[in-house]
Amino acid sequence: MSTANPIPINPGRVDFVTLRLFCAVGRTGSITKGAQECHLALSAASRRLSDFEAATGTRLLERSPKGVALTAAGHLAMQHAMRLFQGFEQFGAQLSDYARGVKGHVRLWANMSALTEFLPATLAAFLSEHPEIRVEVEEQLSGDIARALVDGLADIGVFADGTPTHGLWVAPFRTDTLVVLCARSHPLARRRSVDFRSCLSHDFVGLNRGSSLLELTARAAAQEGLALRLRVQVRSFDAMCQMIAAGLGIGVVPLAACLGPVRTLGLHAIRLRDAWSARTLMLACKSRSSLQPASRLLMDRLLAQSASD
Repeated sequence: MSTANPIPINPGRVDFVTLRLFCAVGRTGSITKGAQECHLALSAASRRLSDFEAATGTRLLERSPKGVALTAAGHLAMQHAMRLFQGFEQFGAQLSDYARGVKGHVRLWANMSALTEFLPATLAAFLSEHPEIRVEVEEQLSGDIARALVDGLADIGVFADGTPTHGLWVAPFRTDTLVVLCARSHPLARRRSVDFRSCLSHDFVGLNRGSSLLELTARAAAQEGLALRLRVQVRSFDAMCQMIAAGLGIGVVPLAACLGPVRTLGLHAIRLRDAWSARTLMLACKSRSSLQPASRLLMDRLLAQSASD
């Protein structure tokens, strides 16, 4: 028993206008009403329907003085046409979501201070409102963040003021307050405030080389004409607090980022009287106008947070 090979339909001879017209005619039983619904001239509508039937190789409409009716093949064609329309509507809706930034992927690079102090709550609220957006967060050194933005490896960056930002759009984000931490047994623990010069006779615990905070304190020491006596260098604020609690030195840290360890380890926070202790964090991207919708949404949220605080 042999079966006839299916006749392929040339997609170039069928378009969505014709399919919409065919569905309208099948639903109303009238070529005239279908043409009016699709804003087509009657002659143009008739020609499209004839070409559609020719493309399928099958009669789809029974024409009579009372109007038109779908043949069995016509009913099948209408079912498939409706599925195509549903798929196209879903396709359009999803693209619209991306265009409005409801879906997407954002690469956010930030330094340790921003990640521990300011970003967690904002990101949690943002992702709760936009569950289809994925934010890829990386902790990096400030200089590396700026270079990643220039090179297109990151979409949005948060880093310390003073980082070279040539070629970037930059705006102030938040201000973090730097303090000196010491163990309760340290000689400075009796002080409520101190100038940085008075601290330079003591050993320091600092972050690893390349940290913007280490560069800031080293530069401040150089301006005082003294060296920063780094005894221990570690990779995180938590590790700094542990070393300070162990009596290995004092350290300059953002207070808000270390409140938990300060309480649990019994550390003493001393206010710095130097102007640079109020450090500005910067929000940056390569170009605001070139941000993808999802990145623009997050950038707008971060800017709004900065303005409200």
